[in-house]
Amino acid sequence: MYNNIDKYIERLITESTPDLPIWNIESIRQGKKPHWNYIDGCMITSLLAMSEITGEGKYFDFAESFIDYYVSDDGSILGYDIEKYNLDDINEGRVLFGLYEKTGKEKYRLAIEKQKKQLDGQPRTNTGNFWHKLIYPNQIWLDGIYMAQVFSTLYSKNYGGKNYSDMLSQIENVNKYMQDSKSGLYYHGLDCSKSIFWADKETGLSKNFWLRSIGWFTVALVDIIEIIDDEGAKDRLTKIFVKLIDSITDFRHSESGLYWQVVDQPGRDGNYLETSGSSMIAYAQLKGARLGVLDPSHAALGKATFDGICERYLKVSDSGELNLGGICLVAGLGPENNIRRDGSYEYYISEPIVENDAKGVAPFVLCYTEILRAYG
Repeated sequence: MYNNIDKYIERLITESTPDLPIWNIESIRQGKKPHWNYIDGCMITSLLAMSEITGEGKYFDFAESFIDYYVSDDGSILGYDIEKYNLDDINEGRVLFGLYEKTGKEKYRLAIEKQKKQLDGQPRTNTGNFWHKLIYPNQIWLDGIYMAQVFSTLYSKNYGGKNYSDMLSQIENVNKYMQDSKSGLYYHGLDCSKSIFWADKETGLSKNFWLRSIGWFTVALVDIIEIIDDEGAKDRLTKIFVKLIDSITDFRHSESGLYWQVVDQPGRDGNYLETSGSSMIAYAQLKGARLGVLDPSHAALGKATFDGICERYLKVSDSGELNLGGICLVAGLGPENNIRRDGSYEYYISEPIVENDAKGVAPFVLCYTEILRAYG
């Protein structure tokens, strides 16, 4: 079943250049100029993981040359604007730590500091959490924990005196304010001002449980649990992580092992089993079991989900090439001038479903690296 996955990944990097990666469907469709972004960041993160687990230099070499295109000798970053205070733009910065460690290139260290400067000035909600973006005032998005807090944790560990208190506080606030007590699932967004059109006027929460946002949160938790060396903080995060994994597993599609785009509404008209979020949950289960923070039985569940994705969505085209489908292209909440993005069920199922976008491919590849670790 896995024989052609390596060839699929190699095709993606062979057919990509730093200024035009074929996995960044949003940039291609919108004709965007090359810029620092989380989509590329996710893919490069997965390629560095492939390099680590396989020992094959082609993955690292591609990642290094890709990032070198964006990071200049003075640490400036192509297409990055700190003034946007966009947490998504922090995500790609996580790869700089590993690249700096392996190459010693000072420009990576300088770029890390530029990204840290954004977080130092990032506006915060009344809970002390980062605004998701400047254009989303007073809003916490579940995605933002992955986008910013893995980088923040790496910085704290390497250069910040191993002080994890702010990261821990922000995650525990998400757990306190954004989790549904009945299902154990997490809402996509919280407007602390309770004023945006998509927010409940009493709670400030968005309406639904979007799979990929929950997926981002699970991946953030398991990655941070691996990084930190503070046992007390690790224990607190582990409790949140274990409860979330146990909760979302209740919504797993029994036949395929995948999860629904709108998690808690299986089989509803228009709902579908989605690749990116399913890959994230599977990755978190496999990695959590490997780290010893989840019961070993979760590794088997994660593998079954990965196998289900391969069977359902990894298909050979008429030209003989593998393509990974079932990927929600994008979903968000607002802003004020985009009322279509209202967090409704109808909204989440209306967004395009695409092939080979890195928001699905990258977690799929990360999941694959955990399969290789566990099963060879």
